[in-house]
Amino acid sequence: MPTRTRFVLLMHPKEFKREKAGTGRLTHLCLPNSRIIMGAAFNQDPVLNGYIADVRYQSVLLYPGREARNLSDARTVLTPPDRPLQVFILDATWAGARKMLRLSPDLQRLPRIMFTPAAPSRYLIKQQPQAGCLSTLEAVHEMLTLLARTGWDDYAQPDQLLTIFARMQDHQMRCAADPARGGYRRQPYRQPEERAPTSGSSRKRRQYLRLS
Repeated sequence: MPTRTRFVLLMHPKEFKREKAGTGRLTHLCLPNSRIIMGAAFNQDPVLNGYIADVRYQSVLLYPGREARNLSDARTVLTPPDRPLQVFILDATWAGARKMLRLSPDLQRLPRIMFTPAAPSRYLIKQQPQAGCLSTLEAVHEMLTLLARTGWDDYAQPDQLLTIFARMQDHQMRCAADPARGGYRRQPYRQPEERAPTSGSSRKRRQYLRLS
């Protein structure tokens, strides 16, 4: 699915090598104008800085906090950029993402954006640490929905990412229900609203976007 916006997924090595259901990788496979850079710190990283220096794009970091512009807030004045956006996303656990940002001064200097999720996470096979946390794929879906609404991008196939997300989870749940497959849980998955909150330091933060 072509997009004017470029998404650069800064993927922690654990996510890159170990995560069986990594939604960052699914997102990358769906969007030709996306890139994956693996690393735990990006201080003076030549690959990262090469993307930041690309004058064809206006670079921003998708990360919540007081410094971030909330694109969902009606009070936010959204001036159309003179170039397409290049959105950097930290793909890691909650603790991992904070550490990656702390060790990456070049990322800290980027303007920050965020949004208020329009819907709770659809992640059935993993529990979110807090209400409002989304998977990387869901975060990109929300971003493209907002960018299309403002005219900054054209989200031509808005169901594509969520359909792929649902198919991946259906596959995982079928595997979990198969007694011949090792390495899968044997308990049924509960709906997200039925689960107790978890510690953000020990669970996937599933990126990023809650109001701080």
